[in-house]
Amino acid sequence: MKILKLIAVILLPLVLLSACSSTQSLQEYFVDSSENPNFLSADLPVSLLNLEKVDLNAEEKDALASLQKLNVLAFKKAADNAMEYDVEKKKVKAILKRDKFNELMRMNTSYGKATIKYLGENDAIDEVIIYGDNKEKGFLLVRVLGDDMNPAHIMQFIKAIQKSDYKGEGLGELGEFIRG
Repeated sequence: MKILKLIAVILLPLVLLSACSSTQSLQEYFVDSSENPNFLSADLPVSLLNLEKVDLNAEEKDALASLQKLNVLAFKKAADNAMEYDVEKKKVKAILKRDKFNELMRMNTSYGKATIKYLGENDAIDEVIIYGDNKEKGFLLVRVLGDDMNPAHIMQFIKAIQKSDYKGEGLGELGEFIRG
């Protein structure tokens, strides 16, 4: 009987530890990184983008209505944190490679390379993730949270932002990072 108790005492913690996932979620990454001085982070309402002042078509207005908020996390690269930049960039890419994220598109922009991915079903997206990096400046990670978004809404939202010519006004240091 003592042997069974000993085995149970040894095996129970091992079973519990193996049952817990050791992989970090994107939300956990945002929370953990927000305290790191190399990161700039903000939770933004969609209204901050001032898109109501832009002449939007009906599709763009529908897209805007399906969005709720943006979680923004930016790693500002400097000479003294280049190694940490590489480590953090690998962490983010590993999280985004997981099967649950569906790729919507890849882009090469004047700021650097970007990828847009999403969670959820094709016709009811729960979250859109925009990741972009630039070897000199760092990387930007945006979680777009909304209600029953769809890929067409995301494309319309991107078009609306382009129409607005929004450059990060009102975001302080994060806005400066975006304007670059």
